[in-house]
Amino acid sequence: MKSDTIAAIATAMSPSGIGIVRISGSDAFAVADRVYRSKSGKVRLCECESHTIQYGYICDNGQVIDEVMVLLMRGPRSYTAEDTVEIDCHGGVYLMGRILEAVIAAGARPAEPGEFTKRAFLNGRIDLTRAEAVIDVINAKNEYALRGSMDQLQGALHEQVRKMREVLLHELALIESALDDPEHITLEGYGSQLKDTVDNLLKTVDKLLKSFENGRIFKEGVNTVIVGKPNVGKSSLLNILVGRERAIVTDVAGTTRDVIEEQINLNGVTLNIMDTAGIHDTDDCVERIGVERARKAAAEADLVIYVMDATREPDGEDEAIMELLLEKQALVLLNKSDLRVVLTPEKIKSKINKQIISVSAKDLTGISQLEEIICKMFFQGELKYNDEIYAINVRQKNLLVTAGEHLKLVKQSITDGMPEDFYSIDLMSAYEALGNMIGEAVEDDLVEEIFSKFCMGK
Repeated sequence: MKSDTIAAIATAMSPSGIGIVRISGSDAFAVADRVYRSKSGKVRLCECESHTIQYGYICDNGQVIDEVMVLLMRGPRSYTAEDTVEIDCHGGVYLMGRILEAVIAAGARPAEPGEFTKRAFLNGRIDLTRAEAVIDVINAKNEYALRGSMDQLQGALHEQVRKMREVLLHELALIESALDDPEHITLEGYGSQLKDTVDNLLKTVDKLLKSFENGRIFKEGVNTVIVGKPNVGKSSLLNILVGRERAIVTDVAGTTRDVIEEQINLNGVTLNIMDTAGIHDTDDCVERIGVERARKAAAEADLVIYVMDATREPDGEDEAIMELLLEKQALVLLNKSDLRVVLTPEKIKSKINKQIISVSAKDLTGISQLEEIICKMFFQGELKYNDEIYAINVRQKNLLVTAGEHLKLVKQSITDGMPEDFYSIDLMSAYEALGNMIGEAVEDDLVEEIFSKFCMGK
């Protein structure tokens, strides 16, 4: 384990009121003392108590660089569980760089991305699920994502996994003891008992796996695609939702020829929204590429908003689009409702069994209803935020799948009447898979891969 002293700028590299340069390692206090001078010139940081704040100056070769506050934390009562010093300076980009240069010249080395959190993990202060939650908290784009990530940071997922591993370890110990001492410990009827235990574990695994897709939507947002024929108001709708003129709007059909992507926050819900080329038959090779991209985007979307022109009767192209949406989560917007309409929600309901809203991109009518319905579709029904686990990532999901597969093999061994030592093989494999979720016996290269995704200074 590395015990050398590292340093990095822990705040964003942009002008701000306050900047933080973080130092961590066995020589953190000594390094800080080499660049710090108290107002009186008599205070040495190495002699100060932990969890105190000192006021003074950062100097380089005798020259004062900045007036600062210095926060002192001795290990293990720090983020990394090592001696840590945080220099709170003014938030100028050049200034923070100068202070970091002085700290490095005084004996620290530049930290690698995520190295502070990696040290917290390696030093046993946090497990791997909590470490991964740190980056999720930083990257949270809405309230739901933040709350889910904070739950994981506080150990919600770790607690679930820990309990499952305790159960598995108990069963493994029981089997091992019975095999070593069959005269005093019997396994008669044990298969039936173990089957009930495994069933309960599988229910927990299944519950966590079901939350994976919910967690993806919470963290990454709802992938939303706007589709429809040319010149029905798709781009106007995008501009209204985004709140600015993001897409070119003209009376000429086929103005939008490629997918335009934007991200918006809709009442706390993140929408990754895409405006697409009008879906229709065309001989124009460029338009045809745009239409194919629109079809592909709709097929992969979490939500499709289908915009129709309420002043026109639906035709064969509309029928083809409706067919695309049969198995999709979709909304139908009857746009241009401020004009003389021939297409009503009642009329179109027989053709497509989706929620239908009459809107006017020109007068902004129906837009608030659209926003409310989208929120209800994703966050007031099955996906409403509660205290369940939502922040499961792909790595954790794959390990849960592996654990579940081994638990099912245990059940199969019981059904097949296999000897009890066969149970141990898959029970141990499930135990190890869950252990890898929280960082027990995790490979070094995996640790490096996980923390390389972190920002510098964290």
